[in-house]
Amino acid sequence: MAVNAERKEHPISMRLPEADIAMIDRAADLLGRSRTGFVREAAVRAAEEVLMENRPIRMSADGFAAFMAVLATPAAPVPEMVEVVKRPAPWESGYQAKR
Repeated sequence: MAVNAERKEHPISMRLPEADIAMIDRAADLLGRSRTGFVREAAVRAAEEVLMENRPIRMSADGFAAFMAVLATPAAPVPEMVEVVKRPAPWESGYQAKR
């Protein structure tokens, strides 16, 4: 009697222009991956990003009030960043790169 094993992988078929396949193959080769592995990883990463960007954030009323209080607090200057912003840009200061 044959036992049906639960399928762990499901095929996905796509039609792509030759130029897209060539680019995918070049990128996969650079990473030492197969086309399938490269496309799978890229698709899963893109799906995770979309899901994370659209995930609702839940918090208590007290937590939300504390969050809003932090956002309402003026930012403190970072001395190192202030110094960088005050410096003239290389193209403004007559700076010449050493050759």
